Amino acid sequence: MQSRAEKQENMKTETIISELKRVADPERKKAVKTMFPTSMEYLGVRTPTMRQLLKKWHNDVQNMPPEKLIAFSKQLVETQIFEANQVAFELLWQNKTALNQLNLSDLEYLGQNMDNWATTDSFSIMLSGWAWRNNQITDNNILEWLSSENRWWKRAAVVSTIPLNLRARGGTGDTQRTLMICEKVVDSRDDMIVKALSWALRELSKSDKPAVQKFMEKYDSKLHPRVRREVYTKLETGRKKG
Repeated sequence: MQSRAEKQENMKTETIISELKRVADPERKKAVKTMFPTSMEYLGVRTPTMRQLLKKWHNDVQNMPPEKLIAFSKQLVETQIFEANQVAFELLWQNKTALNQLNLSDLEYLGQNMDNWATTDSFSIMLSGWAWRNNQITDNNILEWLSSENRWWKRAAVVSTIPLNLRARGGTGDTQRTLMICEKVVDSRDDMIVKALSWALRELSKSDKPAVQKFMEKYDSKLHPRVRREVYTKLETGRKKG
């Protein structure tokens, strides 16, 4: 039986990719064209199968030195394979010692392939939102992403507010920083930003409903109809849709 040190030594990007390809589903692979078009290679690994693999890989790398895990995660991102990016984010999320060491340079390297909502949201929920909440990156860093010409970094900035407020991700509520970001995109008509704005406001409403109500009233005439519909419904019924 291999020791933990031997398992860590054998954890290479080639090993990850080989196992992902082994369990890939050709039918699932076709779905990428409609689910989340991406320039990355998409293998077609279904979520339940991915979870099983992640559990195994987490056990193999859980005691890996944080700097080594960060480097390994960057190597996975470099493959430009959709599922490998997801594995990189998940392994870091599951290792809080490594997660707590991520800096701006690390995050921007890990986010280099963001060109679809699924990868962007995983990055923002697992990595950048956590790092922001922990003050590993600053408000100005997030605002710089928001001013980017790249729509996916813009979306990442907005979705990074979710971990500030989502209890399941350790959030306790941060009205000031959430609304600071939201008010910068009230005029947006980019579908990816509109959906992110609605999500951010709905999540904040769970911890500070009055602040969201006031925000909606202030910017009502500027907001996209989708944002108004979804957020007002959330405020009135507690649900996204009536």
